[in-house]
Amino acid sequence: MFEYKTKGVCSRKINYDIKDGHIYNVVFTGGCDGNLKGISNLVEGMPVEEAIKRLQGISCGNKSTSCPDQLARALKETIIN
Repeated sequence: MFEYKTKGVCSRKINYDIKDGHIYNVVFTGGCDGNLKGISNLVEGMPVEEAIKRLQGISCGNKSTSCPDQLARALKETIIN
């Protein structure tokens, strides 16, 4: 299980698993519960690269990032390391 501490958004952290290049068990702590559960369900089993492509760069209101963008950043950081 990986853990990523978010920056600039309402959620505080994201936990997730990566198995065979696919994302599983995404759990956001804090933030908009229903929306974040929806994102978690949508990316379940998705290839990491596809999730990054779809989520990176999404903003929230006047913020330059969002919870989906933070997930993309977390995934990128995980596959680089």
